[in-house]
Amino acid sequence: MDNEYTPDLYELEDEDGKKQMFEMLDVMEYEGEKYFALTPYYTDPQKKLEASGEVVVLKSVFEDDEEMMVTIDDEEEYDRVGDIFMERLNEMFDCEEEEDDGSLPQ
Repeated sequence: MDNEYTPDLYELEDEDGKKQMFEMLDVMEYEGEKYFALTPYYTDPQKKLEASGEVVVLKSVFEDDEEMMVTIDDEEEYDRVGDIFMERLNEMFDCEEEEDDGSLPQ
């Protein structure tokens, strides 16, 4: 069985032109909009440890028929969507941890 994990990586550019790699954690549609949860991706183990747990939430918009990920300017929308993603991610990672420990559910 092949358990090799290949992350879904995206290189994003901020408003200042700085590029950074991100790993896609989750995608969801909510109230007719598409949202993404990403985490910074580093190959350096120290930087990876420092960024552990950091989640960036972005929104899908189309410009000239091209899908782009953009920041969410509305704080209430960001908080609402961020909370949903955190619940979803906690459920996903809790399930993975239970499967990995080798014990049977109680």
